[in-house]
Amino acid sequence: MPELPEVEVSRMGISPHVIGQTVDKIVVRNPKLRWPVPDDIAQIEGQVIRNVTRRAKYLLLETDVGYAIVHLGMSGSLRILPAGIAAEKHDHVDLVLSSGEVLRYNDPRRFGAWLWQVQGGEHSVLAKLGPEPLSEDFTADYLAEKAKDKKTAVKQFIMDNHVVVGVGNIYANESLFAAGIHPKRAAGQISAKRLAILVAEIKAVLAFAIQQGGTTLKDFKNSDGKPGYFAQELQVYGKGGEPCPRCDTPLEEMKIGQRATVFCRECQK
Repeated sequence: MPELPEVEVSRMGISPHVIGQTVDKIVVRNPKLRWPVPDDIAQIEGQVIRNVTRRAKYLLLETDVGYAIVHLGMSGSLRILPAGIAAEKHDHVDLVLSSGEVLRYNDPRRFGAWLWQVQGGEHSVLAKLGPEPLSEDFTADYLAEKAKDKKTAVKQFIMDNHVVVGVGNIYANESLFAAGIHPKRAAGQISAKRLAILVAEIKAVLAFAIQQGGTTLKDFKNSDGKPGYFAQELQVYGKGGEPCPRCDTPLEEMKIGQRATVFCRECQK
């Protein structure tokens, strides 16, 4: 599943091709995605894409009248292609651009989304989201305040989009290992000092993943078709039973909130 770094890499990849371009036409071949593609998304036709931004795992294609909201879901991807390239089976949405290129959305499992929001409002999917993890709003003091008296396992806590957005399963595993914090420890029982370390590690892990082009797991490829390389840097995720990269103790694996969780019982307390 594309997580925040993969979505950010997609944003960076498509931006030079779409910013400043007029949308000549939107083609919706299959409106039955996670939510039905709304008819009013046709308002994007004739509009210039002024910017491409990201909020959590949503990409916002901004125009003067509103913005398209794109979520990649479990298996979605965006590609820039020359106009006239025939659509394949799972190519569900095209933005035909004045440049002669097409922004094409492919999603075999159809868990992604294309939504529309007129200017001056905020779509419900973006409401009540926590701060961006790489922003100045995500601080040690903020996390300590949110964690106060919380009995929730810290891994679930940092994956809660109301607390902080975009810390998906892969990066939660990696950040907790880097911070030396056991994933089942109650968030409210972790000292402010250790939470400060966790905040720093979340930022470092996500920033490095973006630098490496994201993590290629199953379906994700970035907008130029090249895979990300962060998978080669994973310390614990997907490595249950292998030696800990720090102490050689076999890494343990369990489910927390129905998500695969890998940790070292010696290095994470």
